[in-house]
Amino acid sequence: MRALITGITGMAGSHLAEHLLESTDWEVHGTLRWRSNRENLFACEGRLRLHECELKDPHAVLRLVQAIRPDRIYHLASQSNVAASWNAPQETLLNNITAQLNLFEALRQLKLSATRILVAGSSEEYGLIYENELPVKESNPFRPMSPYGVSKVAQDTLGFQYAVNYGMYIVRTRAFNHVGPRQGDVFVASSFARQIVEIEMGKRPPMIRVGNLNAGRDFTDTRDVARAYAMALECCEAADAYNIGSGRSHSVKEVLDTLLKMTRLIIEVQEDPERIRPSDVPLVVSDSSKFMEKTGWRPQIPFEQSLFDLLEYWRQRLRAGLRRGETGFSVLTQAVVERDRCFTPDR
Repeated sequence: MRALITGITGMAGSHLAEHLLESTDWEVHGTLRWRSNRENLFACEGRLRLHECELKDPHAVLRLVQAIRPDRIYHLASQSNVAASWNAPQETLLNNITAQLNLFEALRQLKLSATRILVAGSSEEYGLIYENELPVKESNPFRPMSPYGVSKVAQDTLGFQYAVNYGMYIVRTRAFNHVGPRQGDVFVASSFARQIVEIEMGKRPPMIRVGNLNAGRDFTDTRDVARAYAMALECCEAADAYNIGSGRSHSVKEVLDTLLKMTRLIIEVQEDPERIRPSDVPLVVSDSSKFMEKTGWRPQIPFEQSLFDLLEYWRQRLRAGLRRGETGFSVLTQAVVERDRCFTPDR
């Protein structure tokens, strides 16, 4: 068995690679770009087969698929930052839609009808959600509120179209908010965590800049989401769509407050108008019962543990940068960081 993970260097992709290597005897392949940061793949060193491929290039994708002839494709590569999609809507749409289309066309041209493909969608497809529609089911209408959401709707419906028209085994998932180690600092929880660590290290004043703290989101640990992606292609129906989420909502303020309890420093919170989105849905909660019944999947990692692991990720990553001589900080600050590592949230 050969599995191909597009976007393997990302948070979800790297955790999925680890999960497949630990739970199967499959050959695991992954795509990246020449400028991709491979730091997230250190735990998989020597066990992966990596391929530099520009997924927007149909000829490059065809050569890739022909060379690997994968049994499973987990299509995770995308421009996934909602905020960035407002500044680069054209690039977001072009990147997310074209890359997936090229994969589908390569499989169709090569007649690899047995290959199973996961289309990793997003709760951003639902967009504007009314209070009487909570928790959100797969039947909820699409009302995307960002260019990113529009791109994921296009990917979702394109998956349905190719599954129906060409008989391809395509499963569409709609994951709600991820959180956990390796998350980029363009996402809210990771941005908070990095700012806290930089304050601990004396690299910035004791103040965190925030956007809208009132929004409620359904957070699931990215390692649980990676397990869900693996289970989706083994258990779910072709052409069908499935929500993946915890079924619980946490406000952004709760995320920040939980992280602040994990440091011994007193940190001021200040609103930053530049971090306010043009539009924001007040509350999002998933109904993932359809996926759970089909696969037996349940989230295993508590919300507090996800945030603690995210904070530790930034402590380790930024301290490694200091060891490389990028900057310096006081012995007192270092002692605070070391003491903080003793904190273990209740499970």
